[in-house]
Amino acid sequence: MKQAKLTKSDVALVLIILIGLTSAVGLVRWIDRHRPATASNIEEDRLYLNTATANRVSLGFKGLVADWYWMRSLQYVGRKFLNFEGTIRLDDMGQLNLKLLPPLLDAATTLDPQFMEPFQYAAVVLPAVDKDAAIRILKKGIAANPSAWKLYHNLGFIYWQQKDFSSAREAYAQGAAIPGAPPWMEAMKARMAREGGSRDTAREIYTRMYEQAADDKVRDMARKHLMQLASMDERDALRRVIEAYKAKVGRCPSTWRDMENVLRALRVTVDATGAPLDPSGTAYVLVKDQCGVDLDPKSEVPVK
Repeated sequence: MKQAKLTKSDVALVLIILIGLTSAVGLVRWIDRHRPATASNIEEDRLYLNTATANRVSLGFKGLVADWYWMRSLQYVGRKFLNFEGTIRLDDMGQLNLKLLPPLLDAATTLDPQFMEPFQYAAVVLPAVDKDAAIRILKKGIAANPSAWKLYHNLGFIYWQQKDFSSAREAYAQGAAIPGAPPWMEAMKARMAREGGSRDTAREIYTRMYEQAADDKVRDMARKHLMQLASMDERDALRRVIEAYKAKVGRCPSTWRDMENVLRALRVTVDATGAPLDPSGTAYVLVKDQCGVDLDPKSEVPVK
């Protein structure tokens, strides 16, 4: 069988690809070499390669450099998270002093504005660090992707977190008007106007975030918030049961067994000791001296 010969244009194309890939690899290595030592406070002072520089030297491989910034964002947050003593939520990381996160995410989304994951990450993590940067990055994403209704959902989430229900309603209204947007975007617009601060609104937001999240950490954050909301409803109901018991007997219950018949009638899931279980499957704690109920410290349900 006769082999096809490479033409001059084929050779030129191969050379261009090889030169481009070599340049991209060299760029990533250059970035790594100029990265400050993580053990030094210099890392907290400045971003080691700004977006304008990356734009100039990316040589048409902006997507690759955007991926590098995105991975650096995750690594940066991950290191801070591992060095933090205690528990902390993905959407409440203001204590970690994440000074470099806004410029890192800004660089990733500027270099590749069609890369959706950094935008959602910015909506979830950045508000506790720099809410103005979070809003600016999401608006930049919307300007570059006017038909991406999910970005309006992310922007609405930021405003909702800040209790700016009017701006949240406007974001959902604009997103709902995009062809292909799901009907619940229109429902969210109405809900923000009517009951923006309610648990039902929070439940709807986190349910949709759980369904739409591409990042496992974001999905897990939404899942935990949904458990927290369910637990709030359950604890309200248990407090009513406890108050009814006190009104009838004249004292606080000493064990969950004291209310066994009522809990069974309400079809509350309990463990072998008769203690009701929270959404994570951990028994609630009966606060006997206060006629109250609380989460067990070992529970997966967030306290706040």
